[in-house]
Amino acid sequence: MRASVPAGVATGLAALFSLLHLVLAATTLPGSPAAAAPIVSCMVLYAAATALALFVRGTVLPVWVACFALATAIVMPIVCAPVVDLATAPTYATWWIAAVGTLMVVLAVRQRGRFAWVGVAFCTVHAVAWAGPDALGKLGALGSVIWLTVATGFAIAMNHANRITRDFVRAEQETVDWQAAQEAHVSERQVRLGQTTRMALPMLQRIMDTCGDLDPAERDESLHLEQAIRDEIRGRSLLSDDVRNEVMRLRRRGAVVQLHDDGGLDDLPAADQERVHAELADALRRAYEAQADNVIVRTVPDKADSAVTVVGLRLDAAESESAALGTADDEDDGDEDDSVALWLEIARTA
Repeated sequence: MRASVPAGVATGLAALFSLLHLVLAATTLPGSPAAAAPIVSCMVLYAAATALALFVRGTVLPVWVACFALATAIVMPIVCAPVVDLATAPTYATWWIAAVGTLMVVLAVRQRGRFAWVGVAFCTVHAVAWAGPDALGKLGALGSVIWLTVATGFAIAMNHANRITRDFVRAEQETVDWQAAQEAHVSERQVRLGQTTRMALPMLQRIMDTCGDLDPAERDESLHLEQAIRDEIRGRSLLSDDVRNEVMRLRRRGAVVQLHDDGGLDDLPAADQERVHAELADALRRAYEAQADNVIVRTVPDKADSAVTVVGLRLDAAESESAALGTADDEDDGDEDDSVALWLEIARTA
């Protein structure tokens, strides 16, 4: 989104003004071909410079085009002035002064204001030196300065408007992103709340019916449900329905299951996530069959080849953690092979 006048309108107006200068130049050509040659050469040079300045694509004019236009603005007064006799020629015979002003206005609008001011300054100084101070009014040199001043102010205002527009667009995009993130958080909370409700509601109803007088089996089941709710917070990217069922089966058998979501699965494609969940559920079934007492499931950072590691140990909880971290005592090295019931790495890609 940009704050600007239609490009076609601006280009068309500039082209009409430039064509008017060429028409005036054609009507004041001397009768002698030798005298007309410098004027015709400057007309061709001016037409080429104007066409480049108007039709080269981009908001900012390339430097080489600006240099060519500036060279044209310097050459035209030097070449045309000696062949014009101000005593007999009409005032519009000095068409190049207005033509240089128009060309430099185009440069200013195309973000090359320094080149434009150099060109107008040279043309004005040359006109005053050639025709005297009257050139400022009668020959239109002062008009070129005024038009360039207006064009420079217009370019500055447009740049300021564009900056403000970009700031508003960026702020709007940040607001949209923030709103989308908030909606995603709300949706995620609702999903997690619904999942927690489905898991815990039957046991909560049982607690209400018995006024908290649960038997040992029900108390164990309550602990298992509490751990499952924690899994929804700490290991949510690792969970699927099959994984939840296998984790609960391990815990009901008495095993300690730890799920650690350290990131790394969020950017996986949906197909790869489904494959990882299927392989993880199969690994938990193998840990159950291997009679593992402690199962540790952890995601792996994005840059690794593996997505998830699964370790199953036949040890008590404290020893399981030290073995998984590689801090077991040296005297236990001989029994370490027997303690590891399962060691599995699930690949990030199939």
